[in-house]
Amino acid sequence: MSKTPRISIPPEARQYVLERDRFQCQSCGKAARQTHLHIDHIIPLAKGGTNDLSNLHTLCWRCNLSKGDRIDPRFERLYSGS
Repeated sequence: MSKTPRISIPPEARQYVLERDRFQCQSCGKAARQTHLHIDHIIPLAKGGTNDLSNLHTLCWRCNLSKGDRIDPRFERLYSGS
């Protein structure tokens, strides 16, 4: 599996993902007023993930830091394996 090049996520895409995820961490459920939110790759670029909107979700800084470049098994259903 080859690593996907890192590109900046446009502000419009970031805003879309935050709104789609209702400004909540998709792992622990904390809201934007409780923590700092990040846009994260469900399948990390290092594992061949893409920059597609369907591969992005909202995580709080703590959940994002603990996830690292691993695939979270709670979101594994989204992983196609290709």
